[in-house]
Parts: sequence; structure tokens; C-alpha cells
Amino acid sequence: MGEIVLAAKMTHVPTMLMSEQEGPIQGKRQAAIDGHREIARRAKALGADTVVICDTHWVINAGFHINANTRFEGLFTSNEFPQFIQNLPYGYDGNPALGDAIAAEASARGVHTLAHHLDSLELEYGTLVPMRFMSREHEMKVVSVAAWCTVHDHQESRVVGEAIRAAVEASDSKVLLVASGSLSHKIWANKDYAANNGTFTISSEFNRQMDLHVLEMWQRGDHATFLRMLPDYAQFCCGEGSMHDTAMLYGALGWDAYDKPCEVVTEYFPSPSPGTGQTNVIFPV
Repeated sequence: MGEIVLAAKMTHVPTMLMSEQEGPIQGKRQAAIDGHREIARRAKALGADTVVICDTHWVINAGFHINANTRFEGLFTSNEFPQFIQNLPYGYDGNPALGDAIAAEASARGVHTLAHHLDSLELEYGTLVPMRFMSREHEMKVVSVAAWCTVHDHQESRVVGEAIRAAVEASDSKVLLVASGSLSHKIWANKDYAANNGTFTISSEFNRQMDLHVLEMWQRGDHATFLRMLPDYAQFCCGEGSMHDTAMLYGALGWDAYDKPCEVVTEYFPSPSPGTGQTNVIFPV
């Protein structure tokens, strides 16, 4: 019988890659990199063989979709930030049986979901950035779930999360479940970015305060209250991908019955996605 052995909300900001390159950002995102590696070390210690990543950089407009290929290999340049992520090589094994099972389970629960086995269907950087650093500590198979859902509601994403858990438990896989996305995500206006040093500042003090409040709630284990405010928080603080990755995470963990205190492994920081709120947080299982 399989199980989700660890869960986390993780940043995927491009400056983590730039932090390892010469230039003005060199070394500036080491804490975020260290957080990814720590999460991978803990997953390894718990026996995880697969990571399921709910990726807010994979945008979908109809149905839900899972990249369940056997092998992911290529050279990635971001079409959003080509100046930040260029020619990034990657190569990871997939877990197609688990990806197919998640899609079948979600569809059986009334949320139409398709699993795909296409070499031309690339991974997005919400999956590739965490894997870049986690793979240094532990090699895991990858299943990527689309979590930038433009016409879906949080309850549908909750069902997808429930389906992830059910499919994992019916499998022989031990899984690290990752919600890959920021907290608030109000990007600086282009004309304001340079003037406000957008690489290292957040675009809204209100958003920053709300992000910090959410982290306090998570650390207290007050997830039921957070879930009641999730729709408004996602809307008014511009949660990345409307925070469907987070809804999937909570669906897998039991939704408002989940009450475990979270552990912040990377202190909150603003990032240049630009002007957004970022962190790495472990949700104990």
C-alpha cells in the first residue's frame, strides 16, 4: 500500500537558478535552494520514490491534466521569463502508472481529468525548478499536475487532491506531494519594476501582511480558518494560479480536518516573479 509520506508548499522562482550564476543575484536565493534540498532529504529519509508536483505554471482551460510520461528529458527556456531561464537541461523518470491512476480516480469522482504520455508535452518550470535542486539530494520519479486552472473552482481542485491521495494509497508508491507556487502574486507593473528594485521587493504591503498572517496560521495548524478565507485570499492577494496547487494539497491532506502545525524551512521573502511572496513550508503528514 502506498502513502503520501511528506507534503510541502514550495517556491519555484527563477532567481533560484540565477543565484548560482555570476551577476547581481549570485548567492541571493541560497536560503530557498537550501529549503528545497532539505525537503528532498526528508523525503528520502521517509522512503519517497515519487514526487507529485501540482504546478501553477501549467495553465489549463478545460478539464484537468496530468503529465504522466515515462521519461522527461529536454532543454527548457521559459517563454515567460526567457531572460531568467535559458537552455536549462533536465532529465527525470516519470511514474506513468500513478499519473494514470490519479486521472482515473479524479474522473470517477466527477472531475474530468486526462493523463498524457507525450514526449512533446514539456514540463513547466513550476516542476523543473524544484526538481533542479531536490534531485541533488534524492532522485525521484516525477508526476506533474496542472494547477493553473482558469475556469475551475477550488472545490474541483480539492477533489483532484483527494484523488491524488486515493490513487497513491492504492499504489505501491511512497510520495512527496508538492504544491509549487507562491503565496501572493501581484507582479510589479513593468514601468514600476526597476524603480522599486522589483527583484527584492514586494509590490503590495497589504499582500505581504496577509502572507505573513497565513504563515502564522499554518504554523499554528489553523488550516480550517485558512480554507474559509482561501477564495478571498486567492482573489484579492492574487494568489499564484488562484492557489489551485494549495487547494489540491489540502484536498490530499484532508481539507479542513487537517490540523497539523506546519514548519517554515525557508523564511518568507519577496521575489522577482516580480513583487511576489515566496517561502518553503513543510506540511507534516
